[in-house]
Amino acid sequence: MKIWVDADACPGPVREILLRASQRLKVPLVFVANRGMNLPRSEFVSTVQVGAGLDVADQHIATSAQRGDLAVTQDIPLAALLVPRGVVTLDPRGELFSEENIAERLSVRNFMQELRESGVVTGGPSGFNAQDRQRFAAALDRELARLLPKRG
Repeated sequence: MKIWVDADACPGPVREILLRASQRLKVPLVFVANRGMNLPRSEFVSTVQVGAGLDVADQHIATSAQRGDLAVTQDIPLAALLVPRGVVTLDPRGELFSEENIAERLSVRNFMQELRESGVVTGGPSGFNAQDRQRFAAALDRELARLLPKRG
């Protein structure tokens, strides 16, 4: 099992939570980005720097992640590729993308994109806050406990 991170837009607090979880549970953690990343050295942490371009990091994750892995992304089209393949997918605010909600999330995302492209100002997400951090940490713990064999 690996944890894949769409790192280009990953909030710093989420990155720190993931680094601690990887060390604590000895789970490989892979950050994928189109720029270099300054991360602490660890036998469990690696980075993949992909070329510049739209969705290059997403495509790397989509082709590399396997059933039973966990991915962290706020990119709904990437989540829509991963969920049907059995990759547990969380957004940085702790929402679990699932078979039950991914089609609706993708539809809303596409609708909002159409509005923006037609000139409607839709606003963006609110800033990342302490509640988001707590929700993500709780969701990550819950999903890792479910995915990893009992240890001890």
